[in-house]
Amino acid sequence: MTIGVPKEIKDHEARVGVVPSGVTALKEAGHRVLVQACAGEGSAITDDEYRAAGATIVLSAADVWSKSDMVVKVKEPQECEYGNLRPNLILFTYLHLAPLPELTSALLESRTTGVAYETIVEKDGSLPLLTPMSEVAGRMAVQIGAQYLEAPSGGRGVLLSGIPGVAPANVVILGGGVVGTNAAKIALGMGAHVTVIDRNLHRLRELDDIFNGQLVTLASNTWTIGEALKHADLVIGAVLIPGASAPKLVRRPMISKMKRGAVMVDVAIDQGGCFETSRATTHTDPIYFVDGVLHYCVANMPAAVPHTSTLGLTNATFPYVLELAIKGLERACDDHYGLRQGVNTYRGFVTHPGVASSQGRQYHELSAIAATMEVA
Repeated sequence: MTIGVPKEIKDHEARVGVVPSGVTALKEAGHRVLVQACAGEGSAITDDEYRAAGATIVLSAADVWSKSDMVVKVKEPQECEYGNLRPNLILFTYLHLAPLPELTSALLESRTTGVAYETIVEKDGSLPLLTPMSEVAGRMAVQIGAQYLEAPSGGRGVLLSGIPGVAPANVVILGGGVVGTNAAKIALGMGAHVTVIDRNLHRLRELDDIFNGQLVTLASNTWTIGEALKHADLVIGAVLIPGASAPKLVRRPMISKMKRGAVMVDVAIDQGGCFETSRATTHTDPIYFVDGVLHYCVANMPAAVPHTSTLGLTNATFPYVLELAIKGLERACDDHYGLRQGVNTYRGFVTHPGVASSQGRQYHELSAIAATMEVA
């Protein structure tokens, strides 16, 4: 198999889908790897390092896409890349299709097989390819929130930790999963007063034990969220339904009752966001205000720390890349439950229930389609 690694083109996206150690492993397994020139430079990986590992450096993205059996990326294809999609191509990347009907249509019309990192769910319920970037985003959310709480950045001029005699900032985290837990860890470490809201009471008990009662845990409902937001200086949206659109937990009327200059960081923006007032922003233009409340909704937050993010991501993704390369898609999915959950589109069909439900499309079982294709 020929595996292609193009340079990312999303705003300030400097991560890369395969690192040199992965190239060497693929070469040793008998595969060919094409890497677009300068694809790794934003993550401090040079073309010479890729060459030394056994990759072929190609100048254009078009060559990578057209000559590869599988393209390994970090972020979903941008509109200008849709023309590279084609039948019999495996695209392995973060797709976040639920809020992106145009990209879904492009994948279906081109009959590209789209395998999404974020919907690979193992039998134990874990999300192994989402976890490392959720860890990064959760930790970054607090750093970013602390920065934007400063008056020159547009915030209300609050120091997250407070000082002796002055209360710390109130940080409200919606969701107690990987993002929320990592956000809580950093916020508590910086001395903030932290509240985590989640609908799963078992998870709230776990968080109470993990943090030894240092944070406040609240059961999620509309009233509780609204009351917590009135006192919040920083709100972090950290909810996730794999493959589906994020629920809108924060309603517009709640925003109007918040403190002026409070900061909201929506980590769920890749799946449409969990605030009614959320709209995707970029690292170039990251914030906007609604009713005097600062919103930060950058859809690729971990790209701000690409060296750390690339290494963390590829540590998790590469075993799946190698399995797909060695076995091919159909056999790999037959053998591996988690990979099977990752297939969002296959030969013109939507094969993930969350994507189908979010966009009102028909869902098709992957195994049924594959069997039909074999018979044909």
